[in-house]
Amino acid sequence: MAQPNHDPLAGDVLGTYLRSQATAFLRALRLHGDGAAGAADTAGGTDAARGLRGAARRISGSLGTFRAVTESAWADSLRTELVWLSSTLADEHAYGVRLSRLMDALHRLSGTPEVPAPRGTAGALTVGSARAGALLERQLTLARTRAHSATLSALGSARFHAVADAVAVLASEVPLDPVAARGRFDDVLVPLAEVAETRLLGAVDALPAPEGGTPYSAHEDGAWHEVRRLLRVHRYARETLGDDVTRLVAAGEALDRHRDASEAAAASATAARTPRIAPATAYALGVLHADQRHAVEAARHTFHTLWHPTPALP
Repeated sequence: MAQPNHDPLAGDVLGTYLRSQATAFLRALRLHGDGAAGAADTAGGTDAARGLRGAARRISGSLGTFRAVTESAWADSLRTELVWLSSTLADEHAYGVRLSRLMDALHRLSGTPEVPAPRGTAGALTVGSARAGALLERQLTLARTRAHSATLSALGSARFHAVADAVAVLASEVPLDPVAARGRFDDVLVPLAEVAETRLLGAVDALPAPEGGTPYSAHEDGAWHEVRRLLRVHRYARETLGDDVTRLVAAGEALDRHRDASEAAAASATAARTPRIAPATAYALGVLHADQRHAVEAARHTFHTLWHPTPALP
């Protein structure tokens, strides 16, 4: 563990991390406001929104893990508001990523001769992919538009301005518990971080082994999403302690791919249930669903490989 020097106090270490994330939040908020005012490019707006989400998640995650070191009522209130904000900001981005992923997959699949097609339906994927793409684009664009409206409403609300004000105060002053904050780093923060790690390890151990599932085990997705959430909380705790989180970032990226693929598969299945669609369209959506479920399985395997690496041979 990369331990700070001079046997620091728990409140000093936690306060430094929270202030840095509050500053990152305010910087991203300023960039977001500048982009909105100057009609900046989409990439700049996306980066600003990503910065807001990341800082909000880190603050809320740290307040949850190290709640005992803070003024608990304040921490609980701010954490609730930051979870609301990051969730609201994430929706629009998620719909856009999902649509792009599905369009790319349709293009790839329809142009691949190796895609399996039942006898008598040769070319059905190519024929149906255009209509499947149009259907998905219509459904997901509508969802994204609604999410965008919700984001604009949230960012203009009194609730958001109260959150921004609270984070602005946090950038200079962290409300800490006067007793716990004076405890030693090793005695206070490390045990609390280990609680978060224990929760994660228990959730990982409860996952089925790679050979125990199938590409279509969508009923297992919820457990994997929970592992992703707990891994993120664990990573933020280790960031607070100053540890190297390279391995945790890689494992988290695998779980991000799992989430993206599982949600894309669900979107294709939803589109396939649209009444009165043509058989070729339904076929294309079925192939797309299978493709995304196989991507889910690949992400699960990658995570297991990263989390339980095979020992090197002597």
